[in-house]
This record gives sequence, structure tokens and C-alpha cells, in this order.
Amino acid sequence: MSSDFAIRVQNLSKSYHIYDQPQDRLKQSLWRGRKQFYREFWALRDVSFEIRKGETIGIVGRNGSGKSTLLQMIAGTLTPSAGTVEVNGRVAALLELGSGFNPDFTGRENVFMNGAILGLSEAEIAQRFDQIAAFADIGDFIDQPTKQYSSGMYMRLAFAVAVSVDPAILIIDEALSVGDEAFQRKCFARIDAIQQNGAAVIFVSHSPQVIIELCGSALLLDQGELVMTGKPKSVIAQYHKLIYAPEEKRKLLREQLRSGADALDDIDEGEATDGVAVKHDVTRSSAYYDPSLTLQSTVSYGVHGACIVSPRITLADGTPVNHLVAGDEYVICYAVEFTTDAYNVRFGTMIKTVAGLEIGGTSSAPAGEGLPCVLSGQTVDVSFRFRCRLLPGVYFLNAGCSGITNGEEVFLHRLIDASVFRVQPEEARGRAGVVDFEIEPSVKFRPGPE
Repeated sequence: MSSDFAIRVQNLSKSYHIYDQPQDRLKQSLWRGRKQFYREFWALRDVSFEIRKGETIGIVGRNGSGKSTLLQMIAGTLTPSAGTVEVNGRVAALLELGSGFNPDFTGRENVFMNGAILGLSEAEIAQRFDQIAAFADIGDFIDQPTKQYSSGMYMRLAFAVAVSVDPAILIIDEALSVGDEAFQRKCFARIDAIQQNGAAVIFVSHSPQVIIELCGSALLLDQGELVMTGKPKSVIAQYHKLIYAPEEKRKLLREQLRSGADALDDIDEGEATDGVAVKHDVTRSSAYYDPSLTLQSTVSYGVHGACIVSPRITLADGTPVNHLVAGDEYVICYAVEFTTDAYNVRFGTMIKTVAGLEIGGTSSAPAGEGLPCVLSGQTVDVSFRFRCRLLPGVYFLNAGCSGITNGEEVFLHRLIDASVFRVQPEEARGRAGVVDFEIEPSVKFRPGPE
């Protein structure tokens, strides 16, 4: 163990007693431990790690994996059942929106109360108040009861107070996700300044790119256990594998991760479209197919004598993939089976974000210039070659086939969310947004005066 630690966690565990009936609590107190009327639930079990001063670490895991429980024990708001937490320096934590705020107090009053909880004197808070109010930027609402605040206003004020105390340790549990983009940018700039001053930062987020860009290392929690530590890119890759793994394979995957073995051996083989088996290594920058990345949101409509089948993304050689590498070239494919004659037939595709934002798409031909005629019984194979310019994240594909019926162009068949794919996380490249336009910076000095 190093001597310059900020946080040291050793064999930390947290157990809760689960009572099936309210009267069981009374029975437990009357029997004084001679008989057990509860079930034990271990929210966290035997977790150990160390964070050094100036280090930023990300924590990822499925909902219910123990992330918030761990952070609460580090922050001192929850008592461990076993194990120890050593904290070296002042802690500022954003665990829940408005935690520590009294809803009947004004924002101003809550600043003074929250600052006192964080260890500042009244004079210190007064000295920093204008800075806090300016950072939160909620205007006259600073003198209104916080029960009137939106979630975004809560977060603005809570973050402004937390970072004003110059913490040695800053803990952020997904709080920034409710802020608007401009405020998020300001928060991340402040986090960077805190990092540069040598503070340790613990960051919990479901955004993989944020973890990769902000953190030097990451922890993966699952079912209350620490199953992996390592570089953010590797941990995020295994996290994605874990959350999409079928239930029957998840236990084996967890055991392999805990043992430090290659968690992909014998677990990452699956049948892709048309029975093509693909084995891969998610820590390697190459595309691969993960059979557990499945859709639950596909909508089919407009079936008028045509049916779209086998929508997928492939490599140039036809190998199916659904985890893509930014900058590489791929092919969107599907087949259309016709059960009636169709005229002036066109095919299309569209790529969307999780929120449904249409990023871009195309059709096989302009309006009025499709295939003149496709006969009943025929099948048409459709493909669209594209270079992936998307930043890391999850995306969805639409697929459609249209034709002329009664002098009007209609969808013969359309699939909304026909396929899903993920663009793999990458090392920080300073990119932002959804699409990578490959903007190349150029910096040079102007000639000085002679």
C-alpha cells in the first residue's frame, strides 16, 4: 500500500436484514438474536482497493451492483458491516440530488448549511458565496425555497457548493447527467481544475466515453463484488460484455473476470446471422459480433407484398459485426422477399441515436428511379457501404422498402430499429458530439515584427 493514498478500502462489506413481514422485526428484537427472522442481503462484499492523491477513478456496474453503497460508505453517510475505509482529506460528495438540502430553506440558506456540513466556517462560506452563486447561475431562485427547484437547479447548486470547498476527494455519482450541456461543460472544466490541484476524484457514470476521457483507471462492480480493475477502455469493454451476457453465462464471466483470466475465452462465441460464429477480444481495436447485443424495440409495419429479412451490419467479406470501430468501413445489409409484383421499388436505411435522433440515411435510388419491376417470388439482396464516422455509443438502424401502388409511393415493408450496433469506446481524442468530422487542428505562430 502506498503512503500517498487519498482513499484506502479494505475488505469492505455491507449487509442488510430483509424481513418478509413487519412483525418479524419485533420477533427479532424479542428473541435477542437467538433465532433469525430475516434474510441477509449483501449489497457489498469484501471490496478492497486504493486511490492515490491526484488519481481519478471511474466506477461502473449494472444497477444494483453496489456502486452507490460503496460511495456512501466512503463519504461517511453509511456504516460498513465489515471492513474499513480510510479517507485522507476533506470529502465533497454529490451522491443524490439535493441530499443535505432542506426543501423548506432557500438556496442561500442551504448553501450555508451544506457548507457547514462540508467543514467550512460561516465566515468561509460568506467569503465564497458570490463565487458559488455565480457558478450555480440560478438567478433570483437563490432566495427561493429549494422545493421549488427543478432537478437541474438542484444539481447546479449542489455541485457549486461541493466544489467550492477545495476538496481533497471529490465523489460524483451520476449527478451531472441532469444538467444541460453548457453547465456540464463548466462542471467538467472545474473537475479538471480540481484534478490538477492534486485531488482524488471518484466518478460514477453510465456514459463509457466520459469514464474513458476523465479517468486513469476504473473498477467494475457486479452483485456487490469487485470483479475487475484496470484501464478504463478494458473495464468498459468487459462491463458491456457482462450486461449483455445471457444469465446462464454471466456467472462464468464474473468468475473469469475475478480470477484475472481472459474472460472472453469460451464465452464470446455465438451464432451470428446465418450461423456465422465469431470469436473476438473486446480489448482489441477490431470489430466483432456479440450475440447478446439484442433488440427489444423492433417495430414492423407496412407489409404490402414484401418482407425485409436478416438486417445486419457486416465486414466487406460478409462477416456479421455489431461492435464497430470508428473510422473503419462496413456494410449495412438486408434481403427483401416479394410475395406480389412490385413496381418502381426503392430501398433505404437510416441510422439513429438511442434517443431517436436521425443521424443520417440514404436510399438506393432517387424518387421515380427505382427498380422498374420485381416479380412475386423474387428476393433482392440490398447493401449500403459506409465508413463509420460515429463517436462511441449505441445506435440503431431502420430498414425500408417502398414501391408504387395505385400511382402512389408507399412503404411495402418497414422495420423501425431493425438492428442495433455499438461503436466501441476509444482512448480520448478530444472529440465531442455524435459524428466525428475528422477536423484536423493546425496551430502556428504568426511572424513577429521585424
